[in-house]
Amino acid sequence: MPSDITGTEILDESRNFKFIKGPLFANVVLADEINRTPPKTQAALLEAMQEKSVTVAGKRYDLSNPFFVLATQNPIEQEGTYPLPEAQLDRFMFNVLLTYPSFEEEINIVKNTTSDNLPVAQKVISDEEIIFFQHLIRRIPVPENVMQYAVKLTSKTRPGTEAAHSITNQYIAWGAGPRASQFLIVGAKCHAAISGKYSPDIEDVKAVATSILRHRLVRNYKAEADGVSSEKIIEELLK
Repeated sequence: MPSDITGTEILDESRNFKFIKGPLFANVVLADEINRTPPKTQAALLEAMQEKSVTVAGKRYDLSNPFFVLATQNPIEQEGTYPLPEAQLDRFMFNVLLTYPSFEEEINIVKNTTSDNLPVAQKVISDEEIIFFQHLIRRIPVPENVMQYAVKLTSKTRPGTEAAHSITNQYIAWGAGPRASQFLIVGAKCHAAISGKYSPDIEDVKAVATSILRHRLVRNYKAEADGVSSEKIIEELLK
């Protein structure tokens, strides 16, 4: 239920209602197998992701900063699942596919999970530092040609429009919205900063494009029938 994540009101010993905060009141929220969440709970999570607040019994509670959500979806079985609506998928900046681990990675997984040694989490960054870096990324300047490239790339995904690519009109039922353009620029800024650059270029936009656009493209029946994936379409758009 939504109250499982937002929190609930209880009647305390003095006969007054008291709000008990749910797991959403954290800086980092991991929603495991989010597609098993009922639609009402998905809607409550959507409010938290977009408004950075939750509403319980008509009262709004602001979430602490920084706040972001990590979520997983199990692609194997669909029994008892509720596919996320496109409006909620759009709230996630990245869609990252996790494949099987490499041989070396799996060796480390087995070593670390079959012994009696318990890992101890080490603090590597504070919330104040995260907020500082978030503001720092926002202040990175973006050349006009890079801004135009990001918006044009998003525009290419919209079928039936003047800017639509031929593969878009052929295989996409619904394209990416303005939030994709915003995330392309923010992602390019981050990629440039990590790479030691003072400003992003078109290559930085291309580096993050697949993860940002993958879950924002709604393929049509012809794409399903022809076995054309979202990644293949994005690859064609980036040429």
